[in-house]
Amino acid sequence: METRQKMHSQQVYHCDDSKLIAEQQACLEILYDFNHCRPSQFAERDALLRMLLGSAGKECYIEPPLRANWGKHTHIGDSFYANFNLTLVDDTTITIGNHVMFGPNVVLTTAGHPIDPARRRKVAQFNIPITIEDNVWIGANVVVLPGVTIGENSVVGAGSVVTKDIPPNVVAVGNPCRVLREISARDKEYYFRDYRYDVVLG
Repeated sequence: METRQKMHSQQVYHCDDSKLIAEQQACLEILYDFNHCRPSQFAERDALLRMLLGSAGKECYIEPPLRANWGKHTHIGDSFYANFNLTLVDDTTITIGNHVMFGPNVVLTTAGHPIDPARRRKVAQFNIPITIEDNVWIGANVVVLPGVTIGENSVVGAGSVVTKDIPPNVVAVGNPCRVLREISARDKEYYFRDYRYDVVLG
């Protein structure tokens, strides 16, 4: 099995393929241009983002700076917004649905390393895909670890470390991240603690 296939196999491997290293370098070149665009260069930045990512839907906006290992292994749906300092460790596939929002300093890391120190000395690695489903909001400083799926409509609170799957329609917080409560009818009336909307949606 070639290294490129091993990257997506969820098995432990060593990345010593010069062609793959050159591809990563090309990603870094695009990132450099993206991150150094002037704020007024919206069209240029959007074009660079679409060169970088595997796919991006309509109204996909990422505040620079952005960091990515590959870029092309990340697929983003429509109406996506990420605040400053998004990090995509996309050594295998990251899939992000429609109408997803990220706060600043979010890290999605598909890559991990063995606990065994002898294997780590040889720079062994494994990669497991991450999936963020539709209508998810991930707060500031959240880290999502390899293999995690976050279910549709869910909210992950700021500072959480997500080590396991989060089901749909919940608020989850903490390190490790755990479900705090389900999203309920009260959330249509109150937007934060006891702060009530002026108009309640039916």
